[in-house]
Amino acid sequence: MKLPAATGLRRLGRRAARAALVAVLALVFSSVLAVALLRFVDPPTSAFMLQRRLAAWRQGEPFTLHHRWVPLAGISPNLQAAVVAAEDQKFASHFGFDVEAIGDAVEEHLEGRSSRGASTLTQQVAKNLFLWPAHSLLRKGLEAYFTVLIEALWPKHRILEVHLNLAEWGPGVFGAEAASRAWFKKSAAALTPEEAAALAATLPAPRSRNPTAPSPQVRARMDWIEEQATHVKLDW
Repeated sequence: MKLPAATGLRRLGRRAARAALVAVLALVFSSVLAVALLRFVDPPTSAFMLQRRLAAWRQGEPFTLHHRWVPLAGISPNLQAAVVAAEDQKFASHFGFDVEAIGDAVEEHLEGRSSRGASTLTQQVAKNLFLWPAHSLLRKGLEAYFTVLIEALWPKHRILEVHLNLAEWGPGVFGAEAASRAWFKKSAAALTPEEAAALAATLPAPRSRNPTAPSPQVRARMDWIEEQATHVKLDW
């Protein structure tokens, strides 16, 4: 017997809803599993590294990626403290979001002033590891989602370890070890406080700032970071 059109449409709608629910649950499960695994497995690459390769290929430009993973113990405490001081001084105490910094950024934006950065180290890890650089509500929503997962499943020292190994410190230079060798001809474990502050000072614009020949503005930021880093306490 032929079903009425309305009944058929309702059944089709229910099937579509179930399929959508299954797809969403599968995506959630796979993302949770991926984040859980990456607590213990060092990522060999990141979304940002892949995007840099793809952009160079599209533009027909030569591109060499320099990256070598090292454990946190192989990165100077000077650099660990400098990056926390420069980018996220509440790193040890927040749950992934600096609510005060976000509020200040929103206020500055509403007043028409240049908005300061409000991303925590955890948010930067979520973006660099899984997402894309363009600003959009979808990307910001996914960034928040992955930030919550990372904070829930990783200890703080793992978040810092991944951040220091994925951050870009020059054109095609990713991670503290590659950066240390590219700029200072030494391992990341041997960085002095001044060298660490120089690297941390370039992070807002790593492709245009040279830590070995800083501008007066970057030099001033270096001095501030080096002083602030003395107050950073790392408990690992």
